[in-house]
Amino acid sequence: MKRSSALAAALLAAVLTAGCASYRPAPPAFHEALYKPYLLDAGDTVRITVFDQENLTNTYAVDQAGYIAFPLVGAVPARGHTAKQVEAQIAAMLRDGYLRDPDVSVEVAEYRPIFIMGEVGSAGQYAYVPGMTVQKAIAAAGGFSPRANQATVDITREINGKVMTGRVLISDPLLPGDTVYVRERLF
Repeated sequence: MKRSSALAAALLAAVLTAGCASYRPAPPAFHEALYKPYLLDAGDTVRITVFDQENLTNTYAVDQAGYIAFPLVGAVPARGHTAKQVEAQIAAMLRDGYLRDPDVSVEVAEYRPIFIMGEVGSAGQYAYVPGMTVQKAIAAAGGFSPRANQATVDITREINGKVMTGRVLISDPLLPGDTVYVRERLF
């Protein structure tokens, strides 16, 4: 009897230690990314306005390769650029043989989606809304399942070309393209 309870205690300690070994607090760059200018990527949709040129003004998607297919000038690199940088690129391309003094405006019309997995009512892809927190995203996904750990979640985010995963509180803000994983609680 004594031996079986010692074995059970050892197994419980091993399980708890294994659970702690996967804990990864969010690195500093994880939170710093929240305060940097937004960089476009595949899945974003932008509204490009060329003043006095109604045939060029439209909504354009950033394709999988990170480009916007824009009339007259062709592919415009967008991945890793801000809306202001894309504005300047398009204006320069139009100025080079198409328009005399183009006045271009670029704004994000629709952000790339977020993904929610794990212990939620309905895992899947959801539209990102500026100011969205983890808690709001989980609410959009049908809330927590009965087995969910409701204190913290794991978020996977691409920062400076590197994919990072960190554990955050549910009150933390999200960025477009984030993947949220709600873990199962141990007890």
